[in-house]
Amino acid sequence: ECNGSRIRLESSYVKVAGLSIQEMTDMPISELIEFFASFKPSKHDKTIAKRILLEIDNRLQTMMDVGLGYLTLNRLSNTLSGGETQRINLTRSLGSNLTDSLYILDEPSVGLHPRDTERLIHVLQSLRNLGNAVLVVEHDEEMMTAADFLIDMGPHAGRNGGELIYAGPSDKIGKAKNSLTAEYLSGRKEISVPANRRKGINKIEIIGASQFNLKDIDVTIPLNTLTVVTGVSGSGKTTLIKKILYPAIQRLLEGYGERPGTHKAIEGDLKKINAMEMVDQNPLGRSSRSNPVTYIKAYDAIRDFYSKQQLSKVRGYKPKHFSFNVDGGRCDLCKGEGEVVVEMQFLADIHLPCESCKGKKFKNEVLEVRHNEKNIHDILEMTVDEAMEFFEDVKEIRNRIKPLQDIGLGYVQLGQSSSTLSGGEAQRVKLASFLGKGKSTEHVVFIFDEPTTGLHFHDIHKLLLAFNKLIEAGHSVIVIEHHMDVIKCADWVIDLGPEGGSLGGDLLYQGPPEGLLDVERSHTGKYLKEKLI
Repeated sequence: ECNGSRIRLESSYVKVAGLSIQEMTDMPISELIEFFASFKPSKHDKTIAKRILLEIDNRLQTMMDVGLGYLTLNRLSNTLSGGETQRINLTRSLGSNLTDSLYILDEPSVGLHPRDTERLIHVLQSLRNLGNAVLVVEHDEEMMTAADFLIDMGPHAGRNGGELIYAGPSDKIGKAKNSLTAEYLSGRKEISVPANRRKGINKIEIIGASQFNLKDIDVTIPLNTLTVVTGVSGSGKTTLIKKILYPAIQRLLEGYGERPGTHKAIEGDLKKINAMEMVDQNPLGRSSRSNPVTYIKAYDAIRDFYSKQQLSKVRGYKPKHFSFNVDGGRCDLCKGEGEVVVEMQFLADIHLPCESCKGKKFKNEVLEVRHNEKNIHDILEMTVDEAMEFFEDVKEIRNRIKPLQDIGLGYVQLGQSSSTLSGGEAQRVKLASFLGKGKSTEHVVFIFDEPTTGLHFHDIHKLLLAFNKLIEAGHSVIVIEHHMDVIKCADWVIDLGPEGGSLGGDLLYQGPPEGLLDVERSHTGKYLKEKLI
């Protein structure tokens, strides 16, 4: 009826300066802002529409300032990349032009290429210049160095953090003591460029990728390597990997899955691949009982260990008695939740500690079983680092939980509810579950989308070590990423661009990172020079 326009036919007859609402929403923002700049209403209409036109100009200009000029207003939100969604959310706040206000932004650079982060910094500085205070929670190097005042918390994470390490001008942080941030910003510590780049013998080829803004490109991905797909936000990275490659391989391997985006063929050594895993930042599980130690299957070894203690043998306790998921040893009142939920009719539900177990989840008689004065509840309250030390002589348990420590999650409690983990922490727990399986005869292709989200330099260093372990175990790793330290450590780089939207979708380069420095059209190459030269 509307021929796909989503606008009633009679509404299309209403036009401003010759353009209908449908034609306006079909235009890229960069063209739309030019249209309103040249729009000359009558004196009467201008008086009526003055405030509206001012708001339109301000909001469109903010979209331009954060690098979204290529988007159209009728673009569906589920087709946007993470970086685009983040910036649209920012424009809702930044476009208001308030003064004497406090803006608080949490990781605004998530999903942004350094070129786009630079634009964002200019927007934030403009807000400051209007008389506002801008408080940013951030790990991005550019954002930190551009700050007027820097607050560094640490020295480490979790229970080993929480201290004020430094508060002062950003250019003076290099003198701060006991600060990992200072170590990396000053160059005293750095993520080193690998001495050798791996050269995959086998490969996957995506032929004729043309979904959304991709320009019928042919892409090669070597196996048994670390491949990084990069480019400015909106250049087509997510479309290429998550909308074409992943569903296409899933269908080839499993015979089912989401319909892949437009492409001609997937070729190469597909018989060398046994599975493909998308390691995203979604929560580990919906259950409140889900936690890191159960997700990586380490809790099975802990329950088995406690069932072999002398008191357990006397009382006939089995591993199930040390589980909070089944009847036996868990508290009968709260069913292993540790709390009781009081449902309120018109207010939010109230969570109260269980009166029977006092929040410890288990029956008192089960808690009497101890090893080195610690019961099963005490174990779940330990951090990964503490548990590694406590189970020093129990090799099986140490081997199970060590991947969590290796991936930089030593500060997380073993029994910490998965719902309290950040997206980046959840993604790393998933990675740890694969690392715990050791060397495998199966060849799995792992896909990570922006795994550096929310990570400090030191955590990125640990993340890269984990990627190397996966590859050494016989797998392949594909990363969609903007962080220069990850790109410089890749074996193979695929750079899309040169811009976003209709001005992107070209394959600018594929090969070792060093070759990207000579590609004039590549924004990634310009920023990579600082890391490689």
